[in-house]
Amino acid sequence: MVILEKKVAGLSVDALSRFVLRARRAARLRGQVNVLVAPSAALRLLNQRFRGKDKATDVLSFPATTVRHSHDGEFAGEIAVSADIATQNAVRFGHSPALEVKILVLHGILHLAGFDHERDNGQMARREAGLRNALRLPASLTERSQLRYEQSRMKKTRRTA
Repeated sequence: MVILEKKVAGLSVDALSRFVLRARRAARLRGQVNVLVAPSAALRLLNQRFRGKDKATDVLSFPATTVRHSHDGEFAGEIAVSADIATQNAVRFGHSPALEVKILVLHGILHLAGFDHERDNGQMARREAGLRNALRLPASLTERSQLRYEQSRMKKTRRTA
């Protein structure tokens, strides 16, 4: 199920539902995925409630804690995406907000599939890059995060030199 609580330019429920299905299959994730696209304020509340972080974030993933079955089959989990941050990222990276939401959803799907870029020595980043290419998406979230980290390190190095 896809809920567009906040509209995103160029994105419909049907288009995002089709993308979620393609991304799930490409990632070999079994089970249905619910996606919420909402304002940053909603993501901030979710981030605070479930992660103890009082700030908005671009995407959150909530894996099903146990295998649950519904009339549609297995349930893999839920993903929440900030429409506001997706739109800001799209402007910064030079592509459409609809495409940015898909990048964030793919990232969330990989988390639902058990990947964790904070602990896996680049395994998620490599998988995300391959899926991004297969799904015809621009730079992945983990690639962009790594680039920002490296740029930040270089700035710090220059200041101390």
